[in-house]
Amino acid sequence: MNAAKEKTIMVPLPSQAIIPERDAAKKPILEVHRLGINFGGLVAVEDFNIAVGRTEICGLIGPNGAGKTTIFNLLTKVYKPTSGAILLDGKDTANMNTVQINRAGIARTFQNIRLFRSLSVEDNVKIGLHNEVRYSMGTGILRLPKFFKSERRARERAMELLDIFDMTHLASHRAGSLPYGAQRRLEFVRALATNPKVLLLDEPAAGMNPSETEELMSNIEKIRDRFQIAIVLIEHDMRLVMGICEGIAVINYGKIIAKGTPEEIQANPLVIEAYLGKKKGDEAC
Repeated sequence: MNAAKEKTIMVPLPSQAIIPERDAAKKPILEVHRLGINFGGLVAVEDFNIAVGRTEICGLIGPNGAGKTTIFNLLTKVYKPTSGAILLDGKDTANMNTVQINRAGIARTFQNIRLFRSLSVEDNVKIGLHNEVRYSMGTGILRLPKFFKSERRARERAMELLDIFDMTHLASHRAGSLPYGAQRRLEFVRALATNPKVLLLDEPAAGMNPSETEELMSNIEKIRDRFQIAIVLIEHDMRLVMGICEGIAVINYGKIIAKGTPEEIQANPLVIEAYLGKKKGDEAC
């Protein structure tokens, strides 16, 4: 990482959200208004509001059990919200299912790596290219010319994506045989194969050593710069979050307790309390 990199200037929107100055001339790629979900009598997420600039790296942090992954599940329609609205590139996603939201432009990775472990690296990436498949089942069964043309394009695209992460030499390897860090990179490549506008990363640094985390930080910035997309990440590694995120939202007990730049979040007393608890004697204040 380049410690001397230029600092991002964040600017306010009429909605009181902040996005990078470079994205201010365009509508945020993702807008979430008063999002909430109840599981029976349990309120898991309540009144969640956020806007993400079109090329922003945004962090969503909070203690374990705060509701962060639930928010990702709401954004990707694994769960249907009880209240609120999710706008992707200005379009309401209310009637979309998980497949449709992926085609519309939201891709994600998971806390636990979910690759097709017995398939090759190349085939894992090709599966991510399903949005670009342009032949029918009959064409595939009969092996018509359109099938071979589409398969050739898929291979070329898969190798192009793998090359970005220096993984072309691993194309024929079984995905489950890769080292942990390489499996994480492959998961990123497969998500990028769906051609997203927003990439959601759920604890991407989980299980990584410091050198792998350093490489991960570089790869996340590479993805943003190369594909010009927004990235929203859930992460407990504060060095990573403070090192690459431009805007950060802090959630606790299903509610946002703070939003701001890394510097603002680090100095926010509510955030410090959520992570460290109150000092002895503060309860009487």
